[in-house]
Amino acid sequence: MLFHKKQVMAKTAAALHILVKHKEQAEDILAQLKKGAKFQTLAKKHSTCPSGAKGGDLGEFKKGQMVPAFDKAVFTGEILTPLLVKTKFGWHIVKVLYRT
Repeated sequence: MLFHKKQVMAKTAAALHILVKHKEQAEDILAQLKKGAKFQTLAKKHSTCPSGAKGGDLGEFKKGQMVPAFDKAVFTGEILTPLLVKTKFGWHIVKVLYRT
């Protein structure tokens, strides 16, 4: 007998992000994170988004609330692994905390 695993689509997610203008800066921040730098510390120091003051915390949001590229990355990317996303606002380093 075969059991099919149901694919449950997440409806909400929580994420941290750091927004910068240039890809090179985003890649540099990503490299620092891979070496063990604290996400919240780098967000406070570098992010141009108001969420930077809160360590980049975007809180929980619904699928479709963010711009399409950001939304896609959050709802399909790896959880807890920082990734780069380009949007009309600039370059985001995104860390998905969870999806529900």
